[in-house]
Amino acid sequence: MVLGRGNGSLHHSTFRNLRDYLQEGDLLVVNESRVFPARLPGRKPSGGKADLLLLQPWDAGTASRAWWDANESESREWECLIQASRRPKLGQSFVFSHGLEGVVTGDGEGAYWVRFNLGGKELFEYLESHGSIPLPPYIRRGRTSSGPEGFSEVEGTPEDRDRYQTVFARNIGSVAAPTAGFHFTEPLLRSLEASGIEMARITLHVGQATFLPIRKEDIRAHSIRPERFCIDEEDVEKMRKAKQEGRRLVAVGTTVVRCLESVVAERGRLEACDGWAGLYVLPGHRFQAVDALITNFHLPGTSLLVLVCAFVKREYVLRAYAEAIREEYRFFSYGDCMLIQ
Repeated sequence: MVLGRGNGSLHHSTFRNLRDYLQEGDLLVVNESRVFPARLPGRKPSGGKADLLLLQPWDAGTASRAWWDANESESREWECLIQASRRPKLGQSFVFSHGLEGVVTGDGEGAYWVRFNLGGKELFEYLESHGSIPLPPYIRRGRTSSGPEGFSEVEGTPEDRDRYQTVFARNIGSVAAPTAGFHFTEPLLRSLEASGIEMARITLHVGQATFLPIRKEDIRAHSIRPERFCIDEEDVEKMRKAKQEGRRLVAVGTTVVRCLESVVAERGRLEACDGWAGLYVLPGHRFQAVDALITNFHLPGTSLLVLVCAFVKREYVLRAYAEAIREEYRFFSYGDCMLIQ
């Protein structure tokens, strides 16, 4: 779907025709973050089940700024989400298949700090062999079955290790995919490049901020957790040049919007930097970096949908979503998308 940002116009097409709707000189900005097998099914020593989702390495009580690709972190301590029958307490231990163990060392804001008996490359080798890609809960296939040593493991989804990645995925660190990038293929990228469409890259590791629902009646009372990002000099120079020449920055996904708008909000302009994107984009936000947006159709009650309603009038978004339902568009991660311009 193509949604007019200024007038709410709607047009239906297919993604392979994207070039027909882009302008000469547009700069696509994509997210290079790669999802890692961050889900670990385990159990308590008592036998009760526990499901851990590793979010990011954690050092000395503060999220480490020393790592970029999570695979390079030497930390044994990770910020995790834990699903168990009872709220874990300090000192609670967990055991996993093939000798991995962990213990809760702290908690805060719904997450826990867990110290494992493996760290660095050893832990990532373990995750690659025994962890699973953390698919969204509405994807029902490949749930758990009994695995070795009585542990649960995900079955029937080895293809998701490839499918639940974008063609741009390179830097390891996300627990959810930047799904707008799913629609791109190598042949399409070559076609766009041949027609004069350039590309710049950022990395923003998707964490809690992206997928936690809004539980406040007033959306302004909701808060989001910062997510780790990085932009290098070569790519930011492409963006600056495009803006100076009056060309559009087309964000491929809401993660790119949050990254670029966070940088401008904090630093006053686009700069090569790394840090934490903590901007909660609400209606009324003045967009200073992004001019157009490619995005999937999002779950209600999420900060992603709020961001879209900040980028284009809410009434236009509601009309577009109603049209998408009538036309039987597919929603969510593996669904269809819209270009807002």
